[in-house]
Amino acid sequence: MPELTYRARYYNRLITRLLIWAVSFGFISASVPAAEEHNIRRAVVLELAGVIGPASSDFVVRGIEAAESSGAVVVILRMNTPGGLDTSMRDIIHKILSSRVPVIGYVAPPGSRAASAGTYIMYASHIAAMAPATNLGSATPVTLSPGGIGKEPTEPADDGDANESKQTQDEKPTDKAEAKEKPPKLGTAMERKVVNDAVAYIKGLARLRGRNEDWAEDAVRSALNLTAEDALEQNVIDLVAKDIPDLLAQLDGHTVELQSGELSVKTSDLVVETVEPDWRTRLLVIITNPNVAYILMLLGVYGLFFEMSNPGSMYPGVFGAICLLLALYSFQVLPVNYAGLALILLGMAFMVGELFVPSFGVLGIGGAVAFVVGSLILIETEIEAFQLSMPVIVTVTAVTVLFVFTLIAMAVRQRKKPVVSGREQMIGGVGEALEDFSGTGNILIHGERWSARTKRPVRKGQRVEVREMDGLTLIVEPLEEQP
Repeated sequence: MPELTYRARYYNRLITRLLIWAVSFGFISASVPAAEEHNIRRAVVLELAGVIGPASSDFVVRGIEAAESSGAVVVILRMNTPGGLDTSMRDIIHKILSSRVPVIGYVAPPGSRAASAGTYIMYASHIAAMAPATNLGSATPVTLSPGGIGKEPTEPADDGDANESKQTQDEKPTDKAEAKEKPPKLGTAMERKVVNDAVAYIKGLARLRGRNEDWAEDAVRSALNLTAEDALEQNVIDLVAKDIPDLLAQLDGHTVELQSGELSVKTSDLVVETVEPDWRTRLLVIITNPNVAYILMLLGVYGLFFEMSNPGSMYPGVFGAICLLLALYSFQVLPVNYAGLALILLGMAFMVGELFVPSFGVLGIGGAVAFVVGSLILIETEIEAFQLSMPVIVTVTAVTVLFVFTLIAMAVRQRKKPVVSGREQMIGGVGEALEDFSGTGNILIHGERWSARTKRPVRKGQRVEVREMDGLTLIVEPLEEQP
């Protein structure tokens, strides 16, 4: 026994030492390449392509944070975007302004653009560069109603405006600076608020980076555009570079202003590393699509409804809960009108209520109308990529209405059918006596043997009709034999 204990302790110590050596060797072998990689001077390239939304802003923000922690020299934000959501754009700009690594806004390859939100991001970048045959501009907020930009105010003009309108063309101010003091009025107060907020925001960025403020204001108020060469000439950007190696060569020695102070960028002999979107970004791209989020919400509600209708099913409840949580996350990052969301849920409740309340279609039709109206106003943006597709709304509404009214029709048909089980089905049924009896005996009815009681004598094989039930005993009445 002592020898066995000694051997056990010996093998335990041996295994422990082997595990320590294995872990130490793995740590050293993993840390050496990591340390070597950390010492490599790198330029991190982040692709910002397509419409700017929650997925792209999350990708850019996390990419800049990873570049900061890995010691990258610069981050190149290569853009080709038509614009996007204001909230996502501001998240990206906020991260650029607080970045500890210089962020280079670069519109590339040739044929790309940085329109709308992309223009604001270019102004926020520490260095703004463009490839030949690219453009930027059209920074007017698109949440304004069509035709709102540049319209004359619809409210009646006061006396001063009336007198001003009587001036001849020669009497009106022609000096450009004087004209800028009185920007053109927009159609509504809300439109003026949106445009003035956008103008102040982009002018603040232009002043921070020492770029052309006047053109920035014109890009917002008049949706102006510039080519790469014109943008360089008008001090909107800093460089024109045909590709990333050319960009890095021109960047070498530039001084940028970070929050920590001025920094001279050394970009010679940098290793260019392009960061690809990971699974999280790909998942966000899918679930932040308004059409996908819309369908996920409906699947979630229906899954929970079926689970509550059939407790213990498990699968509908689990599937519905997951879909509903994903939909709620998507709506949290999308510009959702919560009145529209409430109308959708109310419409679904009305259509489900039609199954239980005999409203002769009032709840069903009202629910369908509320469902359609809520779907139409669910997303508050004029950006086409973040709007619900009309075919999706029509298809989902038609399928939902068809499903609800099919269930109603099935319930009505079922109600008209004779009862085939229970006490109601037994009373009035006709059976056959299995023996002669005058008080209590046995009969065969619906293929089952039942105890029966009668006041009149019954012969074996005679047909009897069930009149009542007394517990598990049937009260029967013999039927007259047919000749």
